[in-house]
Amino acid sequence: MHTEAGVFGRSHELSARAHEQVVFCEDDKTGLKAIIAIHSTTLGPALGGTRFYPYADESAALQDVLRLSWGMTYKAAAAGVDLGGGKAVIIGDPAVTKTEALLAAYARFVDTLGGRYITAGDVGTNTDDLDIIGRHTPYVTGRSTAAGGSGDSARLTALGVFHSMRAGAESVWGTASLANRTVGVEGVGKVGRELIALLLADGADVCITDVNEAALQRISQEHPAVRLLSTVATAPVDVYAPCALGGTLTASSAEAIEAKLICGAANNQLANPAVEQALNERGITWVPDFVANAGGLIQVEGELRAAATADIESDVTQIFDRCRDIIAAAKAEGIGTGAAANRFAERRLDAIPRSI
Repeated sequence: MHTEAGVFGRSHELSARAHEQVVFCEDDKTGLKAIIAIHSTTLGPALGGTRFYPYADESAALQDVLRLSWGMTYKAAAAGVDLGGGKAVIIGDPAVTKTEALLAAYARFVDTLGGRYITAGDVGTNTDDLDIIGRHTPYVTGRSTAAGGSGDSARLTALGVFHSMRAGAESVWGTASLANRTVGVEGVGKVGRELIALLLADGADVCITDVNEAALQRISQEHPAVRLLSTVATAPVDVYAPCALGGTLTASSAEAIEAKLICGAANNQLANPAVEQALNERGITWVPDFVANAGGLIQVEGELRAAATADIESDVTQIFDRCRDIIAAAKAEGIGTGAAANRFAERRLDAIPRSI
């Protein structure tokens, strides 16, 4: 049992697979404070987005980047792509502190890693930012089409979540359709917005919530049939789709959720592993987030190998089959879907001798 404080202790708290490298980046001239975490390069270079967020303190930023990068290892392994897991966070409010000079400074830190880490977009960063980063390092993906990239990954991330939800619906209700099902979408940013359109096209009744009033009003204007609620996590819905920040599935919320299916785009949805057991005991099917939201990763991996857009989209739709297999394995083995997904990913990781 590892109890030491600091980076090493926190890494071991997540799993037996410790992080390979954690880099703290600071540039006084631009005010940059960033952390890059490389969890694993077993399957290939560590790829993961850069999150620009006003963390309460450096400890919170470190905890987030360690969890996110660990999750990326499992996401890549489960998605079947030849990439490792990494993530980066920039501490600050992107609306206030983000500048071209700061992004350039960050890019230079990424470049010093020589390709062990490849960055992409995440909360607080967009294709314009990635285009700037791409002027200072080749180790970036998700740039705009004008800059030679594949563009924003929100659409294909949402597509993957939609097909994951279809697989979950098939398991719960016997049909791979959301028609006439009430879906509560929590978070209507880029991915949530795309997911709402897919759900409505499939005949779902959609209700939404978000802390951003402007985002809610935009969805209301685009889709007048969508209902606005103060919360959807504990509302009388068939499907709860967490698409904002993680950690919304807690011991208390697990007891209050009315949905029979949970499937969304948010990372690290479980506040702790015990929550999954609480959901299982209530007969609630949870589609593991790192499987459901892999569409964006599949897109940027396709960009790296210059795959055709149609081929990348076809790869994303295969998330349906992967989720179906994971849910079936969980039922057959009498374990949670999270454990089944972890085993699926670990088989790939363990098949290759670990090296740095």
